[in-house]
Amino acid sequence: MARVAFTRHLLRFFPDLAEGQVEGSTVAEVVAALDGQHPGLARYLCEDRGGLRKHVNVFVDGELVRDRAELTDAVGPTSELFIVQALSGG
Repeated sequence: MARVAFTRHLLRFFPDLAEGQVEGSTVAEVVAALDGQHPGLARYLCEDRGGLRKHVNVFVDGELVRDRAELTDAVGPTSELFIVQALSGG
């Protein structure tokens, strides 16, 4: 199972969100599994068509995902994902 970590900002909206192990062989599968554990998280991270929202980044093993539209980047059993909700404003 892949290990997933999040920026602390997401705790504001999902207080029980915690770093942990998640099943999935692609980023899309990991997001779906996370949404099963934390309903609404996928809608917060992704647009209606399933691609990442403008201010969301996902890193797999330290590399920014390449496929932001369909989230097909591979996730291995020892992968580490970091989900970042960027903050904007002045």
